[in-house]
Amino acid sequence: MECSSLYTIAMRDLPIEGATFSWHLDDSFFEALDQHEIEHGSLDATLRVKQKADAFELNVDIKGTVEIPCDRCLEPMTQPIHTEATLKAKLGETYEDDGEVITIASDKAELDIAWNLYELIALNIPIYHTHPEGECREEINNLFAARQGEDAPPTDERWEALRSLLSDK
Repeated sequence: MECSSLYTIAMRDLPIEGATFSWHLDDSFFEALDQHEIEHGSLDATLRVKQKADAFELNVDIKGTVEIPCDRCLEPMTQPIHTEATLKAKLGETYEDDGEVITIASDKAELDIAWNLYELIALNIPIYHTHPEGECREEINNLFAARQGEDAPPTDERWEALRSLLSDK
């Protein structure tokens, strides 16, 4: 990932009182991550790092928007994002991220936070994301309007035959 060095934090060089980092995450951030879910976005991310005894506390705040395809019409839609999270990191033998604590190799003592920022954004996108009612492509809106005007479709007689098998028992 080309942008990785922009999001790498030298943990040993942090002041004792902590440090704050800020980034603007735009299309180049998403392009460099080699993923296909989010291609466009404009977000501001702030990371506050505090050293706690033998670990680090990383407080992340991300606000902005991403452009993703609508699940109904597949046209691009804007999804607002606002997420806050606390990550924990510690120094250790090798890099490991078990979902609760990120272990950073002691010999490097650097943390690349880019993928963590992306994951926080992606996890903030609703599972089902659509344009507000009536804002999808015109032919999709017409299709939904026509379906709402119809009566329930007739039941397939094969289902009725299966139901009768169950009721015979």
